[in-house]
Amino acid sequence: MSQQEYIVIRGARENNLKNVSLRIPKRKITVFTGVSGSGKSSIVFDTISAEAQRLLNETFTAFIRNRLPKHSRPDMDSIENLSTAIVIDQRRLGGNSRSTLGTITDIYSMLRLLYSRVGKPFVGYSHVFSFNDPAGMCPGCQGLGKKVELDVRKLFDPSKSLNEGAILFPVFSVGSWYLKTYTLSGLFDNDKKLADYTEQERELLLYGKGKKIKLPSKGGPIQSDYEGVVHKFNRLYIQRDSSELSESTRSKVNRFITLVACPECKGARLNQASLSCTINGLNIAECSAMEISELHKVINRIKDPIAAPLVSALSERLQHLIDIGLDYLTLNRERRLNFLIKKRYDASCRL
Repeated sequence: MSQQEYIVIRGARENNLKNVSLRIPKRKITVFTGVSGSGKSSIVFDTISAEAQRLLNETFTAFIRNRLPKHSRPDMDSIENLSTAIVIDQRRLGGNSRSTLGTITDIYSMLRLLYSRVGKPFVGYSHVFSFNDPAGMCPGCQGLGKKVELDVRKLFDPSKSLNEGAILFPVFSVGSWYLKTYTLSGLFDNDKKLADYTEQERELLLYGKGKKIKLPSKGGPIQSDYEGVVHKFNRLYIQRDSSELSESTRSKVNRFITLVACPECKGARLNQASLSCTINGLNIAECSAMEISELHKVINRIKDPIAAPLVSALSERLQHLIDIGLDYLTLNRERRLNFLIKKRYDASCRL
């Protein structure tokens, strides 16, 4: 192989590279592997692709170059035989907290269309099967499938009494007004350990409501409605728009909350009308929760002639995922997927 059949790099020093010199064969697939911090990205992106882009930009007029991204010459002695480079970088896949594998690959859109065509009973067009649409989303969680809840176990220290600071959230610290609404209510033995509370006392402290209490003040007793600690926490922090809370308060709240499956939809994200529509006994959420390999079989068992074109298209899309080794995933898998999944899927669809 002649010298020109290689990209020749001498003395590369970008980032953590220490005078690295190497020859990379052209017209072949070359894979750079190594532990984090070993210099893979520094060679591929910050040296080779950066220089290729810089050289390409130099072929344009000054007028055009002023409107292009600026690329400085990488820190190296030389690089030879470099061709124009097309870069697929390592940015994370976009999307938001509602994004799933199904929505990112558009397979879920096809599945929604399938259910609107042949699902029984008919409940509406494809948008009623979308957890991003008000017509389809579960009203209890707005289509997220999860709800934020107070983790009661983190909020209390049962080995302490109210006077000793049994309520651990800082707003309810000893001496605070919020704690006094309990210690001055006359409803509790303030020196009794929470571990010794009866079930009725515990229920009252956490979830009680509707009782009228009188709280002493300099101007005389103040009549107030009693509100259990859990209800008060939910009203002040969970049911409130988080943008109204300071960063410090949000940080404190986050230590006492947890995500749980929505009790209304059981994590399915859709309302009950949408979930009542089935094909061969399965609703769309149940299909989305199947591994791709199993869902592929289920889709191919649909024999309704009206669905034939959609079944064929869905089967083909699912087969792409199987072919690239993603058959273990589910369409409801959330956006924590690595960007590589999307790249692998898109590449397989072009083959």
